[in-house]
Amino acid sequence: MDLTSIQDPSFLKRMSVPEMEALGADIRRFLIEKLAETGGHLAPNLGVVELTLALHRVFDSPKDQLVWDVGHQAYVHKILTGRTKQFDTLRQYNGLCGFPKRCESDHDVWETGHSSTSLSAAMGIAIANELKGRSEDRAIAIIGDGALTGGMALEALNHIGAEKQNVIVILNDNEMSIAPNVGAMHNMLGRMRASRKLKHAREEIESLIKHIPIVGGPLERSGERVKDMLKSALIPGTFFEELGFTYFGPADGHDLKDLLETLEYAKKIDGPVIVHVITKKGKGYRPAELDGVGTWHGLGPYKIESGEVIKGKVKGPSYSKVVAETVTKVAETDERVTLITPAMSVGSKLDCFSKKFPERMFDVGIAEQHAVTLAGGQATQGLKPVVSIYSTFFQRAYDQLVHDICRQNLNVVFTIDRSGLVGADGETHQGVFDIAFMRHVPNIRILMAKDEEELQQLIYSALRYDDGPIAIRFPRGEGIGVPMSGALNEIPLDVWEVEAEGTDVAILTFGPQVQDALEVREQLAGTLSVRVINCRTIKPLDDVMLTSLYEEGIPLVTLEEAALAGGFGSSVLEHASDARQFPRVLRLGIPDRYIEHGGVNQLLEEIGLRPSQIAESVQQFVQATNRQNV
Repeated sequence: MDLTSIQDPSFLKRMSVPEMEALGADIRRFLIEKLAETGGHLAPNLGVVELTLALHRVFDSPKDQLVWDVGHQAYVHKILTGRTKQFDTLRQYNGLCGFPKRCESDHDVWETGHSSTSLSAAMGIAIANELKGRSEDRAIAIIGDGALTGGMALEALNHIGAEKQNVIVILNDNEMSIAPNVGAMHNMLGRMRASRKLKHAREEIESLIKHIPIVGGPLERSGERVKDMLKSALIPGTFFEELGFTYFGPADGHDLKDLLETLEYAKKIDGPVIVHVITKKGKGYRPAELDGVGTWHGLGPYKIESGEVIKGKVKGPSYSKVVAETVTKVAETDERVTLITPAMSVGSKLDCFSKKFPERMFDVGIAEQHAVTLAGGQATQGLKPVVSIYSTFFQRAYDQLVHDICRQNLNVVFTIDRSGLVGADGETHQGVFDIAFMRHVPNIRILMAKDEEELQQLIYSALRYDDGPIAIRFPRGEGIGVPMSGALNEIPLDVWEVEAEGTDVAILTFGPQVQDALEVREQLAGTLSVRVINCRTIKPLDDVMLTSLYEEGIPLVTLEEAALAGGFGSSVLEHASDARQFPRVLRLGIPDRYIEHGGVNQLLEEIGLRPSQIAESVQQFVQATNRQNV
């Protein structure tokens, strides 16, 4: 079938099961070929081909609202809703988003990029349907077994079941999120996978009850109790049924006939329903099917024949690897050090620590709030926990940071991966808000290194620090290729460093932007003398250096790949105000809007943060300042 001819999913209702199976094969081939060129979330989407076809066949989108959890598995949904022609631009600048996007289609009813939100959103949609007299419309949430461990998902399950709301939950169980799932919920689902379908189990239990010999009154009177006991022992969905859901499954997520039959049953039920579907992540592409560590969850371009991922030229080690290896090295001599991560062990390359110190490694699943407070509990007992977390997901544990860690001034180190713009994953994943939401919290220190060498020294210094929490930011990708020393040395955590001298203007920055500032200095060398200052301690500020700058009267430019509102530049202005000083300050950073997907350099150019654009802004600022002084 020509997939580009698809305008909406209504045509599926006229197809036979064999025709749908052939369509599924076409979609798999299309995804494997297209994502080999653009990259993207291949394995999750190969795993939901039949499930997505069945959902669009049984339900009437967008009248019935499909709510995708995380949304990285919605590529098949996008194909069936008329966006096949746009796949050449997937996750590229001004192109097709890799997650559901309401402005792209009426069929995308909920935008997401973080896990465990779908059930709450579907509950809200179902309530709105009821209040508007559209109770026959169904809200269908599609959530993975990994996302079900998120506290928000469990809160929503509790509410949906208590209110008996018309929500259908599709539990897409593939035993993986990015990496293999962990925890008691995962183990429970594993036991359920081994069970037969609920409707068959019900029949067997009823038959068994009927054949129990009734010996005397006591057993007869306890017949219902015996039935309940057998049901609990044999029926896999008891946990969900106790929450108020009707449970169907486990269904074979790659058997269209089985899926269609199960979904039709579910559609007829009033009240909340769980449909447990077993799928294979990467189905239909052997390299992705055999992946046990999450390589094919989301990746760049690859060679179809071999499955080899195409990598660009690497200048230095990845920042994630530097962090993990440094923490591991310190842990060899400091038994207090533990490592905690909310399901980011693969993305943050923590395998070196987990292999060496498995008893001190804690992957808590998709549970950021729990990860942070767990670290707090460990810290009260004299341990030195490190929480490895992405900037975009750290947002989810804000209350725990404020209430549980900083308020008690606990010795917890946060290594914040993917800080700054991340590119193709877009606005849901850009790590640009953490400075603003951490900076105003008492007791915490915020650091960011200019390169991979300084990063390992900052990690070491933070682990040696025993006077409260520290957050160390670092970007996605590889370092700049500076030589790495074998020795670890402490760095003062409240002192900035002048990278290059200058007399006309001073650029205050940190992280990779130090290199940008040095490039700006070179570009302006013929017209301006630019001082570059590495402000590696974002909080606290270097009071001594700032006071010296005020006294000198040199114009200041703050540069950050982070939100301007409440960010580093704001802190410099606040410091000047508190000191009753009024320096001339230009703040450059992320404007007050969400930054969509695209190449990082393209996004930086869009917001005026490429070195040539920074140079122009600096020059105009200094010229305007000089005119005012005349």
